Formats: sequence, structure tokens, C-alpha cells
Amino acid sequence: MKIYVAGYQHETNTFAPTKADWAAFNRGESFPAFIKGQPMLDSLRDVNIPIAGFMEVARLERWQLLPGSWCGAIPSAHVTRDAFERISDSILTDIRVGGFDVVYLDLHGAAVAEHLDDTEGELIARIRAIVGPNLPIVASLDLHANVTHRMLAQADALASYRTYPHVDMAKTGELAAKLLKRRLQRGKKESLAYRRLPYLIPLNAQSTWLEPAKSRYAELADLDREFDTVLSFCMAFPASDIEECAPMVWGYGDRAEAAVQRLYKNVSEPTQWALEMLSARDAVERACLLGETNEKPVVIADTQDNPGAGGDSNTTGLLRALLEKGAGKRLPGKVALGLLFDSATATMAHEAGLGATITTAIGTAVPTFTGQPSDPPVQGSFKVKALSDGKVTLKGPMMTGSTIALGPCALLEIEGVLVAVASGKKQLLDRELFRMLGVHPETMKVLVVKSSNHFRADFTPIASHILVAKAAGPMAADPADLPWTKLAKTTRTRP
Repeated sequence: MKIYVAGYQHETNTFAPTKADWAAFNRGESFPAFIKGQPMLDSLRDVNIPIAGFMEVARLERWQLLPGSWCGAIPSAHVTRDAFERISDSILTDIRVGGFDVVYLDLHGAAVAEHLDDTEGELIARIRAIVGPNLPIVASLDLHANVTHRMLAQADALASYRTYPHVDMAKTGELAAKLLKRRLQRGKKESLAYRRLPYLIPLNAQSTWLEPAKSRYAELADLDREFDTVLSFCMAFPASDIEECAPMVWGYGDRAEAAVQRLYKNVSEPTQWALEMLSARDAVERACLLGETNEKPVVIADTQDNPGAGGDSNTTGLLRALLEKGAGKRLPGKVALGLLFDSATATMAHEAGLGATITTAIGTAVPTFTGQPSDPPVQGSFKVKALSDGKVTLKGPMMTGSTIALGPCALLEIEGVLVAVASGKKQLLDRELFRMLGVHPETMKVLVVKSSNHFRADFTPIASHILVAKAAGPMAADPADLPWTKLAKTTRTRP
């Protein structure tokens, strides 16, 4: 059997300040850069992403893979029209050539373009128009996909991640392959059932390392065994201003309707999704007090500047709070923040050299969903403690084996606080992103990470406590704070 495989990954925060142009899909920051043909299969085979899991099943089943193209860009505002159409044209050109029996797509599910609210649904529909109604189209999705009716209608089967942080990305590719085998055995589409939740779930409440999500996904697996189904529950990306932004439960199988109803009943009770969040100053004060009495570090999530959710990783609210609270003096050399995106400062540090002191302003005041800018840059004298070329291979559970390139990076010290500055944007979800600059997270007392939940996979094992902080930034921790214009009137912004 011959299977055409391709991928397209973007999570769109329509309220964010920066769009994803064609260059964003070619930088190789958070995802491998645009790649096509056999090199795609060779380079992605051992990375924890869905297409790698699908490839492994294909090897065991002796399916022949026909590689198309694969690309991803770090979460941001809209994908530009030019970028999406280039990506679509690359895939559709291959599809028109034909010569395959199945299409497999490695998609995110929450990509919004300047001219299309549902780019994945549009891409699947364009492929369907070429291959006809009978050729199977199977896709894997992120847990944060905003699953649309069009996606469900046009594809034969969709499978989503079941963990957040996403440590099961390759396993989701395997799950998509399982759905494909079920589809082929039956010779037609399986029965589909689905229900959409009537409210948005904040990102910080979605972690499957915490309750209630931990138990809800365990129940999902139990229901699959009981009903012989393949269920998915996407908690959605609650910063995409489209009509169909909302969590979705769906499943395939002869008893899918009963399984979906049971799962929906469990996940839809609204009060279970509450989560405590602190102001920047309160989070730092609590972290310092805890750091003085605990051997393991306290981790603070700078959730509203998460570059994995559309932030630019450059706001200074948490850095200012660290300085105002004297964190570096209370715990000298044991407080670190990262990654702060500031290519000009990183370049200046490289030019000055190791051990030099540079006087500059770091960080950026950016527009936020409140209508007010974030905190201004921090002006001061910074000592250059370490330098790096920004090339690093990740070793944590999420993107094991993935090599990223962030350009010139520097570790700067101000008033005892260490700041990891990068020339590229990357959510701090892996300890190697600190280690590349000589910061060993296990030895620290307070770590501030620009992330919402993905950091938990690699940092929870070393943390004494984890705090979630709200400093001014472009990614609203509470969806109710966003100025929605397209969201369905039946969907509440709070559970």
C-alpha cells in the first residue's frame, strides 16, 4: 500500500502581535524548517512528532510512504495568505500527481490564516476535491486543535494527542495508523460521533499532569477498551477568534455514540477546570520564600508571554518583579529566567565577549489584549556570563531528539538574576535550553520559564513547587479577558 504523507503545524493566537509568514516556516526555531521529499522522512524519523510514529507503524506494516512536505512555525498571530498558499500548493501539486492509496497528514488543528479561519479544514477539503470521496484521508491533531465540522466531515479519521505537555506526539501518529487500519478493514468510513463543549478551558487548567485532565484522559482510554472505539478529546486553543473555537469530543466505531456521550458527561462539568494564578510580584515573593527553605527549585510559569501560545517571549514583567523583590540578592546566583527573545542584546553580548559588562535595555513593550502595552524594557548593566550559538538538541520528554537553532544566545546577570537571552523564539520546555548557557536547573532555587504547561514534562521531576504567574503579555491566561468578535454566541469564555 502506498501512502502519501505530509505535515503542516501552526497554533494561531489571533490576538498575538506577530504573524507567521513564509520565513517563519523556514527558520527551524520551534519546529524543523520546511522540508520536502525523502529528506523529510530521514530527518523526522527519530523525533517525537506524530509523523515519526506513523512512519514506524508503516515500517512494521511494510507500507510504502510517498513523502510530500512538512513544515511548522512557532505559535503566533495569523498565518499569512502567502505562507498558507505556498504550503497548500506544495502538497496539492503532489496530490495531483497521484500514485497513492491513502493520504496521511500531520496537522495541528488550530491554524488560522489571514484569509481562512479553518486552514486545516480547507486543506483537507482541497485534497478531497482531487482524490474523490473514497480514498482514505487520515490525520493526527494537537490536543489544542479547534476541531471543526468541516475537518470531521472531510477526513475519514482524526486522532489527537492525549497528553499536555505533549509527550505522546509520536504515539498519536501510531494512533492515526491504527485508525487507518480499522478504516481499511471495514472498507468504508467508521461511524462517527461528536459533541462540542459550550465553554473555553484556560490553557493552564488543561495540563494532563494535573487533575481533572489527568483522570479524564484515563477515562477516555477506559472507554475505548469498553466500547472498541478510538476517542479523542481536544481541549482546544482558547485564543483563536473563530466561530468554532471550543473543546470537542469525538470518536469512531460502531458504539461511538454511547462512548462519546459518556466521555462528554465526564469532561463537561464546568467547575472542575478552575486554577489558581498569581500576580508577578506575588509569585516571585512566594517563590523566594519557598526557595529559602527547599533544596529543589521553585518554577514560575510566565504564562502570558508563552511563545508556544502566540507570545513573543520578550516581555519583562517577571524580570522586573524579580529585581523589585531582590530575588537575586536573597538567593544570589540561584535565580534564572528564560528564554528572553532579544536578538540585538544577544548580538551585543557576543560582540562584547565573555566577562564583559554591557549597558543596555532588554526586552520589549508589546501590545496586549488589554489594549495597554506590557512592561517597558529593563535598563541596566549586565555582565556576560556565558555565550552560545543557540544550536541545541532537546533531551526532555516532549521533543526528544529535535535539534533547534536559536541564533546567538547569551546568559546575562543583573543584580544576581541570570537572564537567558536568545536570538530566536522558543518556549522554555526543556532543561537543555538553560544548560546550553551553563545554567543547571537542578542547582537553582527559582526558575522563571516562558511557558504555560509544556515545561512541566521536564521540570516537574526537579521542582519543589510550580507557580503560575500573570504578568502583562499578549497571551491571556483567562480567555474571558480577550476581545472576541467571531466566537459562537453559544460558547462561553469561562467554564
